[in-house]
Amino acid sequence: MSEFPRDEVVDALTEQWSVLGDLLATVDGDAWMTPTALPGWTVRDVVAHLIGTESMLDGVPTPTTALNVRSLPHVRNDIGALNERWVESLRAHDGAQVLARFREITGRRAAALRAMRDDDFAAPADTPVGPATYGRFMRIRLFDCWIHEHDIRDALGGPAGDEGGARGALAFAEIEGALGYIVGRLGRAPDGARISCALSGPLERTLHIEVSGRAAVVPQLPGPATSTIAMDSRLFTRLATGRTTAAEHAGAIEFGGDEAVGRRIVEHLAFTI
Repeated sequence: MSEFPRDEVVDALTEQWSVLGDLLATVDGDAWMTPTALPGWTVRDVVAHLIGTESMLDGVPTPTTALNVRSLPHVRNDIGALNERWVESLRAHDGAQVLARFREITGRRAAALRAMRDDDFAAPADTPVGPATYGRFMRIRLFDCWIHEHDIRDALGGPAGDEGGARGALAFAEIEGALGYIVGRLGRAPDGARISCALSGPLERTLHIEVSGRAAVVPQLPGPATSTIAMDSRLFTRLATGRTTAAEHAGAIEFGGDEAVGRRIVEHLAFTI
């Protein structure tokens, strides 16, 4: 069975687009201009970014802009510059126009994905994480759209969305897959470290990472954890995606064992570009 089953990924991604469309239909007037946790981006800008990525995948050329997007302080790399060109190109559009564009492009993309075969999903593709398969790229798209849904909900301060379930679990797999890099490279956990991270909330689970030459996620640790970390999964996802910092939530995170290692990992959870 493929690591990225076409039907499972496409079902989750198209459901995610539908959830986003329903959420955005509740946004009125100036609420589209509400700042989000993403520097420089409002709710409208986040949706413009999603439109841009799906448009590129649909073969639409990246627009040119009069503004030098590289001059913006929140643009730090080539992908950021590419994203910003789409965002800038849609800044003259109001909320209703942006929502219409979102529904149009995601409708086209959904039809294209439904028409694909398993072989298409297994085909090599350039992705934001490097060479992989088209199926992996689409799971990354799910993760991106899923976390941006919650960026919008967090910014607007309305009812929380469903961060659990099959869709959330599939999106969260992108974070889980990065934990070896996060713990070993960013958190500098020493060789021999055994980390357990207990998450409560909608994505309740316990994640185990062993450092034996290199850090890797494992089903079970070979011995007692040397460091333990516990927090709500909603906070964990926002730390891992750089939406907030551990210093802002000191009372919401519990540590055990070698606390210095645990704190260093949590302080360096952010891995997204």
